[in-house]
Amino acid sequence: MKSFFKGYLKSALYTAVFSLACTQANAEAVEIKLGDFQSTTHIVSKEGTVKWMKTVEERTGGQVTFKHFPSQQAAKSKGLLDAVKKGIIDAALIGPLYHSDRLPLNSVIGLPGFFSSAQEGSQALQEMVAEGPLHDEFVAEGVMPIMPFVLPPYNILLKDAKVGKLEEWKGMNIRTAGSTQAMTARALGGAGVSIPGPETYSALERGRVSGVFFPLSSVPAYNLQEVSSSISTNGFFGGYSFTLILKKDIFDKLSPEVQKIMLDAGREIGIHVAKAQDESIAGLTAEWAKNGVEMFQFSAEEQAQLRAAITDVKKDWVERVGKQNPKASSVLSSYEAVISH
Repeated sequence: MKSFFKGYLKSALYTAVFSLACTQANAEAVEIKLGDFQSTTHIVSKEGTVKWMKTVEERTGGQVTFKHFPSQQAAKSKGLLDAVKKGIIDAALIGPLYHSDRLPLNSVIGLPGFFSSAQEGSQALQEMVAEGPLHDEFVAEGVMPIMPFVLPPYNILLKDAKVGKLEEWKGMNIRTAGSTQAMTARALGGAGVSIPGPETYSALERGRVSGVFFPLSSVPAYNLQEVSSSISTNGFFGGYSFTLILKKDIFDKLSPEVQKIMLDAGREIGIHVAKAQDESIAGLTAEWAKNGVEMFQFSAEEQAQLRAAITDVKKDWVERVGKQNPKASSVLSSYEAVISH
């Protein structure tokens, strides 16, 4: 009897090990080709995209792996959404503001004056993209939003002298990221010029623009401090979001466990990269000041003038985007409610 049980347990152990081995063997390995317009030195790539890929690979035990195409190797920044839709690549980190014609409701993040840190803005955006109209826009494009997050509020970088009072903005050509920020530039008396991040250095250096709306945490990746004489530190000129997307067909074929791993990692790493950006700013501004760049703050009077000037941008956004999607007004109301929590 003793030998029987010993043989039975040994047989059961072999059966369990064999079953586990078969399960692991049958779990289909997936390699995902991911396009990115940021370089691997950018904080968004180091602390965001790359960290997310590594986390997913670890948590799936290597079942999911990635082939990364940074620095616009797979497609230009404005072509990444199409590259995923057409199956040229499987996933991408996109800036929805570059696709506001097809993701108009997601451009709400570009409105000025809403959040004071990347972490605050990212928490609000993640709540809104999890379900509802912002989520539905991505799905309508055939992609699944996996990791949404925002950059710190935009400041102004200037080729020449600093600006403050409203009249000093008149006639300025200002680099903007998308049509929503262009509305802010117009409200201040300037003109918005849409230029992708990688092309901003030459535009400022050659005088194509006299100012640049940009998040301070992203300045080093493009060395914009080299061609700026002054930079504001308490600006509120809108936001910019990133969303890591995966082709919906591919996402739907993944197991529920892998889907959950991807989405959970997206939420975690999205907040992580937001905090990393916020925490980097103090050191960066101190370094630039040491190297001769004038770091300045808008006075209370100047802030009041500028905020009064951009009051109607929200109304203009609802009117413009409402022509594309009647849910614009309700999305703005939801954004205001979420950000105020």
